[in-house]
Amino acid sequence: MVRPCFLVIDREHSGSISTRKLVIETAKFNVVTAYSGQEALDTFALFPAINGVVLDSNLQDVQCSEVIAKLKASAPGLPVIVVRGPGGEDCRGADHYLDSFQPARLLELLEKLQPHAMDVIEKRNEALSREGE
Repeated sequence: MVRPCFLVIDREHSGSISTRKLVIETAKFNVVTAYSGQEALDTFALFPAINGVVLDSNLQDVQCSEVIAKLKASAPGLPVIVVRGPGGEDCRGADHYLDSFQPARLLELLEKLQPHAMDVIEKRNEALSREGE
């Protein structure tokens, strides 16, 4: 099984990695992380087979609507989830919006985007649990 892979575009914080990345990886999805709009576009050029994007609306270098437009120009069906914090930009072209960071809601959306993969992951987890007994 190939696990779904998501591109997480998050603001960079000194000395830390993306909390969204950790949450998504906890669900056993793969994550490629970018810390700016331009880095996201460059990363997507290297890894175009991603299954979706999780985007922070408060990018510093490129407007989120522009990032979405460029990603969707290359991959029209690519689902984009925008996380809007207080004062977050309205990102035209997004498929889903989350107001502030809600880890459970984010995982719910990702699971809806990849229901077959979630079934396989759950069955694998159950098998691993039985092996440990």
